[in-house]
Amino acid sequence: MKKYAFNEITFMQYILLNFGMVVSIGFLSLPRVLAEHAGTAGWITLIIVWLISIMASLIVIQVMKKYPDGTLLDLLSMYLGKWTGKVGAVLFALYLFYYGYTGLVYTILITKQYLLQQTPAYIIMLLLLIPTYVIVRNGPRILGRYVEVIILLSLWIPFVYLLPLKDAHWLRLLPVLKEGWKPVFAALPSTLYYHVGFSTTFILYPFLKNKRMASAGIVISYTLTMLMYLFITITCFVYFSPDEILTYNEPTINVLKAIEFKIISRIEVLFITFYLLIFSLSWIPTMYMSVFCTTWLIGKQDHRKHLRLLWLFIAVGTYFFMPTFFQSEKMNTFLGQIGFVVEYLVPGCLLLYVWIHDRLGWRKHL
Repeated sequence: MKKYAFNEITFMQYILLNFGMVVSIGFLSLPRVLAEHAGTAGWITLIIVWLISIMASLIVIQVMKKYPDGTLLDLLSMYLGKWTGKVGAVLFALYLFYYGYTGLVYTILITKQYLLQQTPAYIIMLLLLIPTYVIVRNGPRILGRYVEVIILLSLWIPFVYLLPLKDAHWLRLLPVLKEGWKPVFAALPSTLYYHVGFSTTFILYPFLKNKRMASAGIVISYTLTMLMYLFITITCFVYFSPDEILTYNEPTINVLKAIEFKIISRIEVLFITFYLLIFSLSWIPTMYMSVFCTTWLIGKQDHRKHLRLLWLFIAVGTYFFMPTFFQSEKMNTFLGQIGFVVEYLVPGCLLLYVWIHDRLGWRKHL
């Protein structure tokens, strides 16, 4: 019997979980980051990063094929020993917690800036953590359904961004490579941050009902991510001038100010209110996977006790300290650096080790 059969997720849920996590936060500020490093040629960087991310994520799939009924933690225990698996569980839990916490912090800062200026940060944190607990306590199957609902409810967003294109200046994209290829490649490190998240396959893989479709699912997920990023980036590039876009932290929000409706004076406020649901895709899945790692560490299956402790830790911690926008930016940069190691370097090294291990016949069945 499969170890994680009770909580299996469908192929569609697997795609949307990966897509939602990656695109949730980066959607707002990515156009500015690309404009800073590569100018209007930044969209080319997106395509290059898309290819790199697909190759790296396929390596993750190849690693997990070595132990299809277990997570990365089970695989590490089998190949490198029990204590290596435990160390891996601690490190991966910390990485996933940090990933989710940066998403929570950014969401609270955006909420305070545009929606609830006078509300204390710890109150907003409590409002976000309550539904988070309700969803996470029920495991990956409910988590997958939640992501499905959020993505389906968000299908109207791309159509809204078609409206500002009536004032677009497409010639701003020309010439394509104003300063050559150097700025395009210089933007790669900062752009890779907006694509971290596929390492969750290390945890999600055994829950996938049809594992033969895992590679196709990750390719579809990152292709959807690339198309969404490409669409919003080009929209901002042709609406704002090259200098103007640099003045906005979240040009994706500012471009909505061009839209006018008689019944709504500030449509960007309505957009942000709804987009909080999409933001949640950055911390709800990672919070589950973080406590999954800690419960695996002690050999338990019920993750709810650890979830309550994590919930309490975040809530109390926010009462005493809340990062600023500047600190949040630093946290995101650090996350990108950690994510590059965890999601691009570690899988390649692990696949090489597993291949040599099996090739030389060292594998032991524990």
